[in-house]
Amino acid sequence: MAQKKGILIAIDGPAGVGKSTIGKAIARELGYSFINTGEMYRALAWKLLAADINPEDEAAVSGLARSLKWSFEKGRGAGLRTLVDGGYPGVALRSEAVSKTSSAIAKNAAVRELMKEMQRKLGEDGGIVMEGRDIGTVVFPDAELKIYLDANPEVRARRRAAQLEREGYPADYAAILRGIISRDKNDAGRRHAPLKKAPDSVVIDTSGIGITEVLRRVIELVRKRCPPI
Repeated sequence: MAQKKGILIAIDGPAGVGKSTIGKAIARELGYSFINTGEMYRALAWKLLAADINPEDEAAVSGLARSLKWSFEKGRGAGLRTLVDGGYPGVALRSEAVSKTSSAIAKNAAVRELMKEMQRKLGEDGGIVMEGRDIGTVVFPDAELKIYLDANPEVRARRRAAQLEREGYPADYAAILRGIISRDKNDAGRRHAPLKKAPDSVVIDTSGIGITEVLRRVIELVRKRCPPI
């Protein structure tokens, strides 16, 4: 990669493991931009629900995805927000309906190819922390640093429930746990770009440690592998 603004840090891992929280913290620490690729699928799911399109109708889903006007803008902090047709869905992206639909459309090969095209364009100059399910394995297999975050499903469900409550949404822990287990199965079992650890990724289990400790470990890795930063 011919990068001008810094290295590319790929963060992969299952749903609800804290990739966004950790990714934003790393980006702020390094002065980088942060991209939550899951938000791109959620934004498409939001439009899909509004259009009443069956997520299993692969042709209709990919057709909608290609017809949308995609753009990205700086949000609060280091994050880039995903806009579709000029609008940002906001907290609606966190609803369980959107989560379930985004998991279904993530199996769509044509949609994943479109997302990959946009993600590579966003990260081509470096200086990016990008998180998702296949960033280090498919989107940027040559990323300078690959992190795989993990945590047990119960911990992830508690964190998701707490996040929803902070944002004013009702949080059913049991339903959230079932959804996380189902998404784990879908992500790992899909034919196209399944969730898996890149052979050269650094695995960090966040089940029993907080953001500060994870951030410390990642920044230490960045400094060891890329001394100028």
